[in-house]
Amino acid sequence: MHTEVVVVGGGLAGLVAARLLHEAGVDFQLFEARDRFGGRILSVDARGYPSADGFDLGPSWFWPDMQPEMEKLVHSLGLAVFPQHEEGDVIVDRYALEDPRRFRAMRQESSSMRLAGGMGTLVTALAAGLPIDRLSLATNVTHMSIAGKRVVMIAAGQDCAVQTVEAAQLILAVPLRLSADTISFEPLLDPKILSKWRDTATWMAPHAKFFALYERPFWRDEGLSGDAQSFVGPLVEIHDATTASGRAALFGFVGPDAARREAMGEKVLIASALTQLVRLFGPRAAHPTATLFKDWSADALTATAADRVSSGHLAPSRDPWLRAPWADLLTVASSETSLAAPGYLAGAVEAGSRAAREVIQRLQATSAETIAC
Repeated sequence: MHTEVVVVGGGLAGLVAARLLHEAGVDFQLFEARDRFGGRILSVDARGYPSADGFDLGPSWFWPDMQPEMEKLVHSLGLAVFPQHEEGDVIVDRYALEDPRRFRAMRQESSSMRLAGGMGTLVTALAAGLPIDRLSLATNVTHMSIAGKRVVMIAAGQDCAVQTVEAAQLILAVPLRLSADTISFEPLLDPKILSKWRDTATWMAPHAKFFALYERPFWRDEGLSGDAQSFVGPLVEIHDATTASGRAALFGFVGPDAARREAMGEKVLIASALTQLVRLFGPRAAHPTATLFKDWSADALTATAADRVSSGHLAPSRDPWLRAPWADLLTVASSETSLAAPGYLAGAVEAGSRAAREVIQRLQATSAETIAC
């Protein structure tokens, strides 16, 4: 198979890059290892299946005032937004032997916004605008090589069928640490570049989220926002996760690291989290209609062994992500490479947009050279 550009990764960055390529009339093929688009964006129903009106097991929020490119994308796709519920008191739980305390919430300067239907609606809208014959799911890229002035990519599908694709340019929209562990390069990447990739923490990969779904948001009746901070655990930060359609839920980030979560087991963690919600929000919290749990460190298409321990949030890096001979043929586009908001949704939008622009400019330059000859 031949194409102008191969995009590896069908998360937000890859889909944004593909959208810009398509709008510019550039022929492309996009390959995603999962059987769904979105990567770390995952909105599910009460049974844990992807849903058009779901709960966000991945990122939940964006901030229009601070992330104008994200807001612009959401607006261009005609997606409905609503503010994160923040009205009411917050709970702080400092000591196991002391009752949790209520505090009046302080107004945030920039409101956290959510998408009606969940962040998955952003993925669905982007994918719907792309030609279906240019999109491949459940196709795992395993090898990249340079052949003259072009790149050759090898991928394997669910049926173990091997695809070989030749292109003028390649966009890698997969976490770099994961790419370093799962993709072989010929010629090899520069050792310093490979080391930088492996040192770049994958956003969300060390973390886990827990949801408790309810018939109604009962905490609001008691003047609570649903926000809580806990030094007791196992949930360290809790928020109201009620959907725009009114399906009530609380969610929390799980505090114990990946090794402790694995040792505890999912059932024990869920039971402990529900006990904590009762402590914070009262006896009605003991009876959810369903619970959801997502441990991103156990997701082989997100995390590596190095991601089992959190290393804090990423800082922007202006050092090169590639060196010759790959620098002229391959462009990285994972959210972690963003100069504006590494790791955030806005970072994925910025990185995907930047990668597409760079590739389009290279293709135009090559075309101009060919005409001149």
